[in-house]
Amino acid sequence: KSSKREWKPLEDHSCTDVPWLLLFILFCIGMGFICGFSIATGAAARLLSGYDSYGNICGQKNVKVEGIVNSGLDLTHKKYVFFLDPCNIDLVHQKIKSIALCVSACPRKELKTLADVQKFAETNGSTLCSYELQPSEYTTDPRAAKLCPKYPVPESAPIPFFHRCAPVNISCYAKFAEALITFVSDSSVLHRLISGVMTSKEIIMGLCLLSLVLSMILMVIIRYISRVLVWILTILVILGSLGGTGVLWWLYAKQRMSAGALETQIAKDNLQALLIYAIAATVFTVILFLIMLIMRKRVALTIALFHVAGKVFIHLPLLVFQPFWTFFVLILFWTYWITVLLFLGTTGSPVPNEEGFVEFRMAGPLKYMWWYHVVGLIWISEFILACQQMTVAGAVVTYYFTREKRNLPFTPILASVNRLVCYHLGTVAKGSFIITLVKIPRMILMYIHTQLKGKENACARCMLKACICCLWCLEKCLTYLNQNAYTATAINSTNFCTSAKDAFVILVENALRVAAINTVGDFMLFLGKVLIVCSTGLAGIMLLNYQRDYTIWVLPLIIVCLFAFLVAHCFLSIYEMVVDVLFLCFAIDTKYNDGSPGREFYMDKVLMEFVENSKKSMKEAGRGGGAEGRELKPM
Repeated sequence: KSSKREWKPLEDHSCTDVPWLLLFILFCIGMGFICGFSIATGAAARLLSGYDSYGNICGQKNVKVEGIVNSGLDLTHKKYVFFLDPCNIDLVHQKIKSIALCVSACPRKELKTLADVQKFAETNGSTLCSYELQPSEYTTDPRAAKLCPKYPVPESAPIPFFHRCAPVNISCYAKFAEALITFVSDSSVLHRLISGVMTSKEIIMGLCLLSLVLSMILMVIIRYISRVLVWILTILVILGSLGGTGVLWWLYAKQRMSAGALETQIAKDNLQALLIYAIAATVFTVILFLIMLIMRKRVALTIALFHVAGKVFIHLPLLVFQPFWTFFVLILFWTYWITVLLFLGTTGSPVPNEEGFVEFRMAGPLKYMWWYHVVGLIWISEFILACQQMTVAGAVVTYYFTREKRNLPFTPILASVNRLVCYHLGTVAKGSFIITLVKIPRMILMYIHTQLKGKENACARCMLKACICCLWCLEKCLTYLNQNAYTATAINSTNFCTSAKDAFVILVENALRVAAINTVGDFMLFLGKVLIVCSTGLAGIMLLNYQRDYTIWVLPLIIVCLFAFLVAHCFLSIYEMVVDVLFLCFAIDTKYNDGSPGREFYMDKVLMEFVENSKKSMKEAGRGGGAEGRELKPM
């Protein structure tokens, strides 16, 4: 029935999936409760101001902890946390295994003996040994070996905003940065890499700006070069497959002719392997040719859609900036999430441990709050990305189904955002929750696979990887279906399940065209990303080659290329999203309209030409006669 139901683009606007919006709001309130609870229990003060091993928060008066000596001290003038052995890091529990004290100043130079520690305390008034020792006892009391810092005491400086004394020399954390030290075995190499980045920071910023400009230019001109790109791609694929197959058969013939002179088992095995490879390549080439023969007419639709997508960006220029707003909102949310996660790490009641020091632990159900927090990270991040998809879909739908383009809203993007906020937040919440349900099990399996690396047998490892791969494929399929469901919701204002079903029916009816767009189109966009990265990298090599202030510029070039790929991916993914939305609109348009009076097409003249050419080809092949006639029949 849904396939026969008439679609009424942009005629009705109604709220969709309201219960899911209420559920999402309740979930966000729960996230706020976690943040408020961690702040109310003193976690924020402990995180920002720091605390010592006895439960005292630095820089304030403290309450006595029952059974703990040196607790409840007035440390108003001691605002920094100092570790007696800052380089003793427990990699398993991810913490510093050292007594922590509150001090009034960090040692700004290396202290080699206890006499230097004593002199530092007398000069600066900052006692670096435990509270029960007076500075005059540092060199005479036998307890000083345990209650004073391990010397030489490294030069340290306070971490901004977090009041911890951290060693200035990064080599102190050699164990923690073992992977980095393995890669950069000589510290001088690390210093040269860092100096290279600092010296060429202006060039790096300029090249990053260049990649941004190139991405925007490519989005404008891709509509004009799409046909050329497709045919270049087709020719390269044909030549590559034919060349590879020909080389394999040539090598096989050459080996067979020379096999009589040297009849060894190795030669026979190599000859048999070449024969298998040549046959496999021949079969692959034949299948590839058949697929390209079937897809050749549908490639024209891909070219037309890319051309129209270029026009969309001309009429809706704010679409170009959509990745910026999404990235900005994600950064804000991730900053909030990490801050609350750090709060949770210091939340709880003070509990004495086996060494007689204080640890903060949560008891009962509250200790599982971080699971809720992790689910919130995934769901809300997916919600933000889904809002971008719905916004883009709404703007493109408005463009497509507006017959007179001069009657478009002043800002279709803002109009789409307004419809999203007023009507469709529940649909976005439901779609993002479905992705979350698939992503969480995959992340759990990946965590289990990481923890069991080297311990599980081959069968278990294979099963884990297969499950992870299946969940990843399912996630990608659901993401694609969700995007089309959002488009259907933007067209008809139906709830998520109805929109997903309608979109799925349309996609199944046009499966071959979907395959053509997702293969040819995606590869074209991938070539665009490669073009931007290569262009930026080439410009980087030419500019960095003239720099003589440092010897190594590998790291600056890597940074520039990674940034260029990230920028190109963000921009061209929006382009890909626009093409997918245009295709669904085109499929709906050709299914429910035929160009007759009262049922006029909404499509652009480029797509209209494609439909007219398809009709002409269908008439020439005969109505319904033969596979070719059915193949060219418009939807």
